[in-house]
Amino acid sequence: MMMTSRLLRYVRRLLKGLALFCCTALLVASKAPDTLERIRASGELVVLSQNGPTTYYEDASGNPTGFEHGMLHAFAVEIGVKLVIRDVHDLDELFERLHDPAEGAQFAAAGLTVTPQRREQARFSPSYFEIRQQIIYRVGEARPRKISDLADKTVAVIAGSAHAEELNKLSKRYPELDWETISDVDTMELVEMVQQGKYNYAVVDSNAYAVHRGLYPNTAVAFNLTQFQPVAWAFPKSNDDSLYHLARLFMLRANTNGMVAQLREEFFGHVSGLNVGGAQAFARRSRERLPQWQGTMQKVADQYQLDWRLLAALSYQESYWNPRARSRTGVRGLMMLTMDTAKELEVNRLNPAESIEGGARYIVQIRNKLPERIREPDRTWMALAAYNVGYGHLEDARVLTERMGGNPDRWPDVRDHLPLLAKRQYYKTTRHGYARGWEPVTYVQNIRHYQALLNWSSRIEEQRLAAAGDENRTVLADGSAIEAESGTAPAL
Repeated sequence: MMMTSRLLRYVRRLLKGLALFCCTALLVASKAPDTLERIRASGELVVLSQNGPTTYYEDASGNPTGFEHGMLHAFAVEIGVKLVIRDVHDLDELFERLHDPAEGAQFAAAGLTVTPQRREQARFSPSYFEIRQQIIYRVGEARPRKISDLADKTVAVIAGSAHAEELNKLSKRYPELDWETISDVDTMELVEMVQQGKYNYAVVDSNAYAVHRGLYPNTAVAFNLTQFQPVAWAFPKSNDDSLYHLARLFMLRANTNGMVAQLREEFFGHVSGLNVGGAQAFARRSRERLPQWQGTMQKVADQYQLDWRLLAALSYQESYWNPRARSRTGVRGLMMLTMDTAKELEVNRLNPAESIEGGARYIVQIRNKLPERIREPDRTWMALAAYNVGYGHLEDARVLTERMGGNPDRWPDVRDHLPLLAKRQYYKTTRHGYARGWEPVTYVQNIRHYQALLNWSSRIEEQRLAAAGDENRTVLADGSAIEAESGTAPAL
């Protein structure tokens, strides 16, 4: 009888435990998956952004690239999913879509400045960049030097931007301040409007203007409207912290492990201090001289698997696209080859086509000579430095870099040590001795800047042609479209 009673108590406890387990299992099973679980289940990380040079764009091969894209791609890889970017032209719309469940986007990454008003709309990741808002004016016009100088003038800002928020705040102290918000435009279009005289001034982000400046040589910075402000990813306000918490950890690591620094170097390291005169000269020569050689450069670039704009940028740095150019050291032609190099390559350096082909072949030879472990784009930047200062001096700089604790296979590290070749305490320990080591640093910087300007100039022209093509398209009743000829209606 006693054994039976004990057995019953045991069975009761067992049944009670099973009931508790089943209830717990049912609760777990019924719990809705969090954001991170849904992303992994779908296999996609959906992000809102804006197409442009400081965020993401297509490279010459049609592949997505850009500073924001590099960060987002790394984050998607960490989660183990595919990155999907949805382009949003209007900033107000971006924040609306960020909070729309039907949109299915997890956060926004579009170079967004963190401001008090935006903090009411969203929560932000740790900052990965800092910018200043700047007033841009047209060269030749009176330069404003303070906010009160903007009175009775038209100031253009992008609708929904942090710039509009800043001007609204300043208007309480400066009631005479007047501005116009413009929708569906980007920074380049805004700067172009100032250059064309449509507006007296515009407010833009410092990093975006630095990238664009060479395309608009008749504009300049008047003054900084703000101090440096943080830029971060924006997340919808929610009690679900799964993705937000992971993004915070990712960004903190990216800021400390060198990822952010590496991406800044890759996408903004080319930005140089090109002055107004230099920018105007580049714009003028791009119109007047480059078209003569562009076809040859494209043909040669295809032959050697190079970007023709790299050849064009290199040639501009060397000769300003002047086939009769001569330096004080005796180098000559479009690609400014030495007599010995031209002889070795078996080209006539005063023949433009031969000079372009010889220069392309020479830069490829240098690039192929570098250790295979050096990856792009560092490989190309080092090859350009050697084109300027000589392969031996480049190797000396790489030796110094390694000796002093840097990475001899990364251009930023080698770039920092090249100027040491002009100091006796360093060059006396190298194989090839003294060199004007600061020159290849500026040389590569300029070429990268010119190449970026040519890339964006081509992109703008393509967009204009596409827009013009759309205007000449007639949509038929079945939804198809045909091109109109010479602006006339098509024959149906």
